[in-house]
Amino acid sequence: MSHPAIVKDNVAVITGGASGIGFAAATAFARIGMKLCIADLDQVRLAEAATKLSSVAGAANVMTFTADVSKAESVTELEGAVGERFGGTDILMNNAGIQPGSTLFAGPDNWQRIIGVNMWGVINGSRIFAPGMIARGKPGLIINTGSKQGITTPPGDPAYNVSKAGVKAFTEALQHELRNTKGCHITAHLLIPGFVFTGLTAKGRTEKPAGAWTPEQTVDFMLARIEAGDFYILCPDNDVPRALDEKRMLWADIIENRPPLSRWHSDYADAFKTFVEGD
Repeated sequence: MSHPAIVKDNVAVITGGASGIGFAAATAFARIGMKLCIADLDQVRLAEAATKLSSVAGAANVMTFTADVSKAESVTELEGAVGERFGGTDILMNNAGIQPGSTLFAGPDNWQRIIGVNMWGVINGSRIFAPGMIARGKPGLIINTGSKQGITTPPGDPAYNVSKAGVKAFTEALQHELRNTKGCHITAHLLIPGFVFTGLTAKGRTEKPAGAWTPEQTVDFMLARIEAGDFYILCPDNDVPRALDEKRMLWADIIENRPPLSRWHSDYADAFKTFVEGD
């Protein structure tokens, strides 16, 4: 762990930190000796996660906070509580996310909640925490959890796709802003997980599918790519290698003036298959 922000006694704040990728990241940071704040809505899972993390990092170095990241006032309270307990934040991981499923013409409440947590949670966290992180004058990280679905936007869950496409666009703008801010030592990074077996993706399954990575594998890959300086942390899994991800992303409908989502259009199925299998 050679990145200067990922060191003993630095402070990491992780939303959605009570389970899945967030908890795996918190555990990795705890092993380094960092101070941790995990934020989530589920108080029972927060308490269970804190107990596990305290056995690694010590209870004095672990705090929990019940936060609704879709609400700016809740994130503001989180930022203030971390400052009061630990003096500030060195790493912010905007990881909280939901995927209850969506349809295009359903009522607005489900859409608003998905976009509120997945996209506004990232916007709120970044905008509220970044000024204080910059003011510390130290190296720091803002890691935003996106999704391949926000890049290739497959049919079937449009609200989730919209939210994660927004995370990509926002994080790109954030990194541009940070690198052009005088005296700023904070960098932003977009985590793009592959198929990861978590509560979000389990869908009733109790055993990890062979094609999925564990949250721990995903976090190990994330930390290695941050150390390498990557902005786009594009994670493979046991089914999809990076080369296939790249092919899917290079199939650009707007450039070729094809219908949108032509990968899933019967008239273009053979052309896409040829494209993927070609050199």
